[in-house]
Order: sequence, then structure tokens, then C-alpha cells
Amino acid sequence: MNISEAVSARIIELCIEHNITVNKLATVSGVTQSTVNDIVNHKVKNIGIVTIKKLCDGLDMTITDFFDTETFRTLQQELY
Repeated sequence: MNISEAVSARIIELCIEHNITVNKLATVSGVTQSTVNDIVNHKVKNIGIVTIKKLCDGLDMTITDFFDTETFRTLQQELY
């Protein structure tokens, strides 16, 4: 799993936990629906930290909480 796949999976997981759709997350976060859809559909490889912060704000969570999962702790370094 790469970082963009991990972020996508985390967003979907959090939407399920909060019982909201991805489009609702976009609305409450102030991020365009197309941007969030592109992230969860793996169309974006370099997801900006500002976007992730906005999504966290929409979910009323810290960015630390977003990344504090086993998936992110065990991600391998990506070399391009």
C-alpha cells in the first residue's frame, strides 16, 4: 500500500465511523467534492497536507489522530 492508497482508505474508514458520505465530508470540510472523490478513487497521487487538515477539521479531529493508525506506522518509504 502506498501513501495515497492509505489516505484514501483512512478517509473511507472515517466516513463509515462518522456515518457520513464522502460528499458530506467534502461539504463540511470546505473541500470540493471532486477533490475528495479523486482522492478516494486514487486519481490523486500527491495529496496536500492542507487538504488533509481541512478534512480533519470537517471531522472534528486532529491531523495526528488521522495519521495515528497501524497502516501509517508501517508504511514503507516510497522511492520515486
